Amino acid sequence: MTWLIYAQLGAWGYFLYGFGPVVPMLRDEDHVSSAVAGLHSTAFAVGSLIGGALAPAVLRRFGRGRSMWASLAGVVAGVVAFALVRGLAFTLPLAMVIMAFGVIMITGVVASLNEQHGTAGSAAITEANAVCTAAGLVAPFVLGATVGAGFGWRPGLLTLVALVGVLALVAFFFRVRLPAGTVAPSRPSGERRPLGRAYRLAWSMMAITGSVEAGLSLWAVDLLREHNGMSSGTAAQAISAVVAGMFLGRWAGARLALRLPAIPFYFGALSVSAAGFLLFWSTPVAAPAIVGLFVLGLGNAMHYPIAIALALRAAPDQPDRAAAVSSYSMAVSFGVGPLALGAAADLLGVRGAFLIVPVLLVAAAACAWRLRVSMTRASAPVPVAAEVLAVS
Repeated sequence: MTWLIYAQLGAWGYFLYGFGPVVPMLRDEDHVSSAVAGLHSTAFAVGSLIGGALAPAVLRRFGRGRSMWASLAGVVAGVVAFALVRGLAFTLPLAMVIMAFGVIMITGVVASLNEQHGTAGSAAITEANAVCTAAGLVAPFVLGATVGAGFGWRPGLLTLVALVGVLALVAFFFRVRLPAGTVAPSRPSGERRPLGRAYRLAWSMMAITGSVEAGLSLWAVDLLREHNGMSSGTAAQAISAVVAGMFLGRWAGARLALRLPAIPFYFGALSVSAAGFLLFWSTPVAAPAIVGLFVLGLGNAMHYPIAIALALRAAPDQPDRAAAVSSYSMAVSFGVGPLALGAAADLLGVRGAFLIVPVLLVAAAACAWRLRVSMTRASAPVPVAAEVLAVS
């Protein structure tokens, strides 16, 4: 069952990481500017808000297992429609719809792993994200192969249909069922309990570091071209170093999460990201810059898994709602991060704009420090898997 959940999240990662290379091709097809093509990121942000708002009710009404499968089917249907239509009037709404389905599925994934694995939930969530990132490494190469063969990006993106189809068949023949889950009902009066200050701090950590990742995905190519003298194609391929670092970081981090205290581990991840950024930003030589991106990915790998685990720990009696509201941080990341970097680039140039990254890392560290103070007052430090995900 756990591996099936991992694979479902991997299918989502296959789409998400594969979609990035599609945007420039859409820009060329539609003869629009990069800024206009970048509105697909804004559509993702809106879809995150919609999915986060709908997820608690959907999971409560249909159960986590059915909701996750239905949401993945919605993603596949959206991708098929995306490949069949042309024009921003169609692709922008479809991007929003696909993200909304994806967020509902992610909410179910996080809540299910948290419930099923208890004190080992942090490791399970991290491993799931590692599988997601691994799938993200494959997707751009598949898209590149179909484009290089002269078939365009659409067949490459549509390979997701076959991937999910195989996944469904395997689950059917081996009779692997996803649990409905224990979804906390709403109060009879309809009143919602506040998620609390600790949750808001963890949510802020996700939004801040998510902005770093979203900004890097859109603007790092420009810095590699301007500061390191790479061609557009080489710079685009170099971004895979970040994804590779995130994959390895999450795979190793899943083991470390069972042994290390949560907040110190988070500080360590931020420090690794800062070191990678310094190398990437400072060197004019291509090879060290790529190494810097890889190290940056290693650090970025653990930002989200630790923060989402902390968020769930802060609201143990409302896991589905806590996971759903966390998706709003994705909306901030997609909607604000790249926009802020783009606006700064217009004023300061791309290299100057990237100085926002260390500022964001410091801001995330400040939120984590305040959260640590709150948690220290409540209980003594224990390993992250127990501290973060022990659901009472």
